[in-house]
Amino acid sequence: MDHPMANIPNCSSQSPLTIDGKQYPTDSWTNVPPTILAQYGRKLHVQPNHPLSITRKLIESRFPGFRNHNDLTGVVTVGQNFDSLGFTPDHPGRSRNDTYYINKDTLLRTHTSAHEVDVFRENASNGYTISADVYRRDAVDRSHYPIFHQMEGALTWDRKDFASRAACVERITEDFHKLPKHELVVEDPSPPFHAERNPLQEQHHSPQEAEIIAAHLKRSLEDMVVTIFTSADKALTAAGQGSHAEQEPLRVRWVEAFFPHTSPSWELEVWWRGDWLEVLGCGVIDQPLLIRAGCPERIGWAFGIGLERIAMLLFGIPDIRLFWSKDARFLGQFDEARAIRRFQPFSKHPAAPRDVSFWLPKADGPVVVADTPASATSAPSPAGGQQTEPPTHGAAPVFHENDLMEIARNTAGDAVEDVKLIDDFVHPKTGRRSLCYRITYRSLEKTLTTEEANALHERITQELVGNFGVELR
Repeated sequence: MDHPMANIPNCSSQSPLTIDGKQYPTDSWTNVPPTILAQYGRKLHVQPNHPLSITRKLIESRFPGFRNHNDLTGVVTVGQNFDSLGFTPDHPGRSRNDTYYINKDTLLRTHTSAHEVDVFRENASNGYTISADVYRRDAVDRSHYPIFHQMEGALTWDRKDFASRAACVERITEDFHKLPKHELVVEDPSPPFHAERNPLQEQHHSPQEAEIIAAHLKRSLEDMVVTIFTSADKALTAAGQGSHAEQEPLRVRWVEAFFPHTSPSWELEVWWRGDWLEVLGCGVIDQPLLIRAGCPERIGWAFGIGLERIAMLLFGIPDIRLFWSKDARFLGQFDEARAIRRFQPFSKHPAAPRDVSFWLPKADGPVVVADTPASATSAPSPAGGQQTEPPTHGAAPVFHENDLMEIARNTAGDAVEDVKLIDDFVHPKTGRRSLCYRITYRSLEKTLTTEEANALHERITQELVGNFGVELR
């Protein structure tokens, strides 16, 4: 692609975008590029025998009786993605630097939470899961991709079904004791809630309600973790990568956290083969969300998990780009009817790193250089970044690190493996700021020639200069 659409100054003259057979008008907020739309609708999480689909089904198996939503459309309104969840008008999650807008009112969902209020309002089941592709302008490396897959689940109880709140607590307690038992070593040093660090929703929940909901949540997710990591251990042993008997016992720990739509909240970490792994985020559902959904008497818990993160661990897949491969040498390795097997590399092509150094325009304010993209977390959360609106007509866009990521992807596609900031310098006399990025080119399908890598790099460099007025060093 010769001209990426990141940070377009004015798109009001664009033709309408057609997505899933429906036309959407464009305007100055439009920033979704054709490279993203070309991948829209692939639905890897329901593709038979795909590792993401196998992972989804494995998790779903631990929540019998839940209603599984796997085919919700990825085009949502600003109201669904942000307003229904209580995001303030100036929340950074609304930034065009991080979110793909179709127009000012419509976007590609940034999280599965965009459907929460609708699903709760439908009130078709006490428990549900949502699995879907989500879209964010993001870093370029082996664990980040602008399209990835989240899965969330929730379970609620309706106080109206019981004679009193005490009776509701009794039912949740009974349900807790019916959950599968496990032999995990569990570290959970924090109290069920804490006034400052992890507050109880005092206006909506009694301490007894919050405590038993949290206990039910944690036991349910611990059961899920046992299933996932037992499967991973068996796959490693079958691949001859260490005996299961030689490994330390599986341990988990609960860490207090903050998420926009739960309180109290936790992250679940798992000690597995010598390292603590952050697996998911969860908590007691924010009651105002349920009130907005028209079911104010429901109370319960919710969790969110990244499918790519779990699938990479389960199958030993080293590069997130592989999930999008159509190569039979990749796809042919997985079969949902068999036990999970570790991925066997079928090619290894050499890397071709190239550096690009440039001065930012003098008029630019501080550039946003994200150290950890918001989507690195497996929990359901808004995209991060600074609040930005479309520049006025004729104004030059201000450079954001995600702009370079977008240019690299639009120009080189999956032939770009990694983009990393390696130098950030401010001239002591002029005050001008210089950045240097290392772009690593490596195709999954072929060895790039020097000429091919140079040509890709030259196009990316020229896009930077042409779109953002940077001065090459």
